[in-house]
Amino acid sequence: MRNEGLGSWPARRARKTPHRTALIHNGTTYTYADLHDRMTRLAHALRAQGVRRGDRVAYLGPNHPSYLETLFAAGTLGAVFVPLNTRLSTAELAYQIADSGAKTLLHTGDGEQARTLSVPVTIEAEGAGYEDLLASAPSSDPVDEAVGGDDVCLIMYTSGTTGRPKGAMLTHANLTWNAINVLVDHDLIADEVALVSAPLFHTAGLNMLTLPVLLKGGTCVLVDAFDPAGTFALMEQYGITFMFGVPTMFDLLTRQPAWPTADLSSLRLLTCGGAPVPPPLIAAYQERGLTFLQGYGMTEAAPGTLFLDAEHAVSKAGSAGVPHFFSDVQVVGPDLTPVAADETGEVVVRGPHVMPGYWGLPSETEAAFSDGWFRTGDAARVDADGYVTIVDRFKDMIISGGENVYPAEIEAALLAHPDVAECAVIGVPDEKWGEVPRAIVVPREGTAPPAESLLASLSGRLAKYKIPKSLLLVEELPRTASGKLIKSRLRTTYGPDEQDSGKQ
Repeated sequence: MRNEGLGSWPARRARKTPHRTALIHNGTTYTYADLHDRMTRLAHALRAQGVRRGDRVAYLGPNHPSYLETLFAAGTLGAVFVPLNTRLSTAELAYQIADSGAKTLLHTGDGEQARTLSVPVTIEAEGAGYEDLLASAPSSDPVDEAVGGDDVCLIMYTSGTTGRPKGAMLTHANLTWNAINVLVDHDLIADEVALVSAPLFHTAGLNMLTLPVLLKGGTCVLVDAFDPAGTFALMEQYGITFMFGVPTMFDLLTRQPAWPTADLSSLRLLTCGGAPVPPPLIAAYQERGLTFLQGYGMTEAAPGTLFLDAEHAVSKAGSAGVPHFFSDVQVVGPDLTPVAADETGEVVVRGPHVMPGYWGLPSETEAAFSDGWFRTGDAARVDADGYVTIVDRFKDMIISGGENVYPAEIEAALLAHPDVAECAVIGVPDEKWGEVPRAIVVPREGTAPPAESLLASLSGRLAKYKIPKSLLLVEELPRTASGKLIKSRLRTTYGPDEQDSGKQ
């Protein structure tokens, strides 16, 4: 077997545990033998459509077995998988498809949006048509393609501070080493039953949960979307042992009427990321005998970087933990030398799980690395025991319900409105989502645009979660003598909750 990448995983797992359950979706069970067979047939079908080594294959849809079948099939062919966020607007999706150069798109769910994207080859990856496609394809190995660890496996888009999404190139080795880190630090077992309700098009749902469980030979229960009320029933029905979510998801569970009496006895691992876990939420789960395993990461690192284990969940509460086993992390000053304990610096990371660069962006790639270290742009401090606490975000990123929101992207969209002269976007606290965007706008002279119309102009151009929840009209924005926007002053003046009275 010359394929050393993810495309070989189903075959390797099928020869070890062919009859064990790999996936469960809407009541249908797929063994590892099934997964291998279906992935192989799909690879034949994609090859018949002209997909070759290095070609990009996009996927649009909620969690579904065909997502993983496409990922593995692309890996078998040496092609590059491009997962698309279903929450993005058609314009945002079109940009990512054009930027990646994807000529093949598989989709589930809303076929109308997929058709508007004008991809040469479009395949509906569910239903009778998809099953017929697989049934008519050969089940033999489709191609003896040599795929190495350094070959790009997928391009996962992450918004940049410039407002333009950047495609993080993750290699087969990046994903494998990240999965190994999870196996080591989470102590996964072969009997793991994971509830995959976090979206697979995000790096955590795919790389911190699904792929490690499949590598170990466990079972992934795929659900289309997170349903707080239905989660307890799934836990009881399938004996869920492992679940990942952002704080908002876990908080919604505690607000369900069934929370006090729900059977949580099968749960062994609860991992949480995307935003800091509030202490009251930690306490609510500890009362039920459960402890969060928190971490810190980024798409560019596939994503696991720091991990706080259960043993230190209370004593080091608020910390993101220590580096994963095969990960190196430092907190450095402007000269890139490590800062002293409890001093603030920038988080830098290196390891076999860190991407080689951004797709088609050599300048941005060069700027992101210094002497082999990836510069995260996040500020942190390290205590005397080596535990890292994230204290700020140099890049002004807003994390809303686990989604990364970059102000520059929203600002660019607002500036396209004819009545907007200047604008800035900051994050403000929100009880449900952790943070939400707030826009501060200077209207063009002689205009008085209603805040509602400015926000409405963003509909269809930006994903709903990126659209500010509030907008303030002001006479000017604070700037330095050189004209640089002073965002710290914006946050002080317009960020606190008492400014809610000035919402428009």
